[in-house]
Amino acid sequence: MAVILNIETSAQACSAALTAEGMVLAHRETVEGRNQATLLSDFIKTCLDHAADHEIKVEAVAVSMGPGSYTGLRIGLSEAKGLAYALGVPLIGIDTLELMTVATMFALPEPTGEEIFVPMVDARRMEVYTGAYDFALEPLMPQQALILDTDSYSSLLATGRPVLFFGDGSGKAKDVITAPNARFVPDILPMAVDMLALSEKAYAERRFIDPAYSVPNYIKDFQATRPKNSVIGG
Repeated sequence: MAVILNIETSAQACSAALTAEGMVLAHRETVEGRNQATLLSDFIKTCLDHAADHEIKVEAVAVSMGPGSYTGLRIGLSEAKGLAYALGVPLIGIDTLELMTVATMFALPEPTGEEIFVPMVDARRMEVYTGAYDFALEPLMPQQALILDTDSYSSLLATGRPVLFFGDGSGKAKDVITAPNARFVPDILPMAVDMLALSEKAYAERRFIDPAYSVPNYIKDFQATRPKNSVIGG
């Protein structure tokens, strides 16, 4: 497996992790506010110093592409592009909602495989950036900016399957989503250490992004809608 430097700055957390062969070799992180601009360089230096001290060659840089904080995403991608160019290695883009979903999968004590995973990134007021996935990371609902109301995720909840809500936007969903199969998983934030599985898979499949032209997935380039009945598989 490749040695990958993973960078995550899409939300209030800021983190970097050096990973290889399914293991975290070094990492730094904080969840104390959006301090990416001042902290990220030091976090990256810790990982690169570890690689140098152990004569390990970094083979790729992975970065969380969003959705999330506009400023955080720009900071993370800018740093990742510069590092990929300086190190002469490929750049990997990781979807933030998929990253959060994978972290939640690993956090479940006894998964059944029937769970529907709904990551929620806080936007503003009652709005979230969201999507839905099954255990194979197949999308059950397209990524979107969603204004929460009592009908949100109605078709997912109507399946009767456990629907797991998580992320920093899920707190404000508790008052409007009250179905008996709705479950809320606490303390799920996008972190660099949880990028490991996705970045290694992308490297193995040679799925790289262009360092010159890649841009974050902001989602809010369009106006948020209020879908009443999201359809699984479409």
